[in-house]
Amino acid sequence: MNEDTFNIEIRTFLKTVGITSQREIEHAVAKALAEGVLSGSETLAVKMTLELSAVGVNHCIEGTIALE
Repeated sequence: MNEDTFNIEIRTFLKTVGITSQREIEHAVAKALAEGVLSGSETLAVKMTLELSAVGVNHCIEGTIALE
């Protein structure tokens, strides 16, 4: 295994995950605000699951996102 290639591949994947996740969250919150589902002062629970089935990884990360 080439450690440098592996590290670059991981970083590339995580960058894609981060950018895509941020866009999805922003769009979902904007839509919920426009539809009156959210008022804009909530703290939202968030969960991300990382699955790497080839090596048996299934890891859940939980947190919150405050809107105000």
